Amino acid sequence: MRFYLSILLCASGLILAGCAVGPDYERPKAAVKNNFGEMNASVNTNPPATDWWKTFHDPELDKLVTEALRTNYDLQVASARLRQSRYQRNYAAADLFPEADADAGYAVSRGSKNVKLSLGGSGSGGSGSGSSSGGSSGSPHVSPKAEPQNGSSGGSSSQSSSADNAFNDQLNPIGEGGLPGETTQLYQAGFDASWEIDIFGGKRRSVEAAEAEVQVAVETRRNLVLTLLAEVARDYLELRGTQQRLQIAETNLAAQNQIFELTRSKQKAGLATDLDVRRATAQTATTASVLPPLQADVRRQIHALSILLAQEPDALSAELETVRPVPATPPEVPIGLPSQLIERRPDIREAERQMAAANARIGNATADLFPKFALVATTGLDSSSAQNLFDWESRYFLLSPTVTWRIFDAGRVLANIGLQKANKAEADLQYRSQILKAMQEVEDALIAYATEQERHTKLVEAFTQNQQALLLVRQQYDHGLVTFVEVLVAEENTFSAQDELTQSTTAISTDLVALYKALGGGWN
Repeated sequence: MRFYLSILLCASGLILAGCAVGPDYERPKAAVKNNFGEMNASVNTNPPATDWWKTFHDPELDKLVTEALRTNYDLQVASARLRQSRYQRNYAAADLFPEADADAGYAVSRGSKNVKLSLGGSGSGGSGSGSSSGGSSGSPHVSPKAEPQNGSSGGSSSQSSSADNAFNDQLNPIGEGGLPGETTQLYQAGFDASWEIDIFGGKRRSVEAAEAEVQVAVETRRNLVLTLLAEVARDYLELRGTQQRLQIAETNLAAQNQIFELTRSKQKAGLATDLDVRRATAQTATTASVLPPLQADVRRQIHALSILLAQEPDALSAELETVRPVPATPPEVPIGLPSQLIERRPDIREAERQMAAANARIGNATADLFPKFALVATTGLDSSSAQNLFDWESRYFLLSPTVTWRIFDAGRVLANIGLQKANKAEADLQYRSQILKAMQEVEDALIAYATEQERHTKLVEAFTQNQQALLLVRQQYDHGLVTFVEVLVAEENTFSAQDELTQSTTAISTDLVALYKALGGGWN
């Protein structure tokens, strides 16, 4: 007994010491530059806003974002997967502790009188008919199969189960019912426990890997939050931009109808030609043809927003059909530093946690090179009568320390170690690649945002000049100083410039959303 206790205390000491085979994880240091290369006057290096959508100062957008975070199905799926990973972590951690089972049962049996034992003189062993009933399934006294005598009522160790398998097909030399001509009863109550002692840390490495996988699931959900926020904001801004374009087209169509009526009146008075009327008709029809595609885009964008909020496609129609301008962007945008990007981007954090999990699996695989120590204990009560079951003399126990060491597996363990090391190398490269992709996304978003602002400035000037030119041409046409062709050209240029200006205003807003997404904003 002292020997067994010494083994247990030694194993406990090794576990408490915290030693574990395999490499300890060290987070790699990524070398990034001090500033982004596409810095411009519209951005600064202050930390970016977490609730970046509020910088548009649009209550409707704020409402849609809040509802999407609450109801979106993809986000709920990610939350469910996060819960799954936490349960898997707890499942892995349970291997660090002993397992214990309690059992109880009753059995009655009678052996055939036609079975003769060698101790009784002549006759050979055979099997006869017998009867048994009860709740015990592992008693050495009444089992129909020959089993090794271990004094227990049903141990839970792997050694016991392997011994059972070895005798599964053997005949019992005393018959199926037990002793010849004897009716026996057996009352049993027992307690079994087993513990594989994690001396070399293989199980602790499994828990370490499972904990890293939990963090992977956390970052995956955060990345989905980031993507969801960007999709809601982009769809909303594009909806407002499309509605404004539709409104502009309808206003121009109304103005062109007025020109058409004026031209037809002049034709009747002999002041305009039939060609002028036909050109006015063609211009009106061309503008009218723009309306159906824009109307369809408005409906599709409302449908997309409704689905993001886990609602029917037309659920938001009444709420969003009122035309509103595209929300204005802030005058200056904080973007932070490249070094902060690594901490802020969920996809980079996810890649880093995957690398930590891969590193822990190396230790788990390496532990298979070393022996495994286990401790099996069984205790309980056996009695042929119920009234004596709880007597002190009815007790039995078994304490069995075991050591298992794989001596040949054709290189399977070494191959698994090599596989896990290769997985770790892949995870490391994925992490570094993700950093570069994130840097590229930020740089691309910065240049797109800056150049669209420059383009917008030019489009404002072009629209202003075209609008003034149209007013002059119309006045000259009313006095017969220019032909109707010049009026049509001025109208077309003005409408095109106004439409492009609206698209540019929308593009600036959506480019800003892309920049916020690339910066990893949207979660705490």
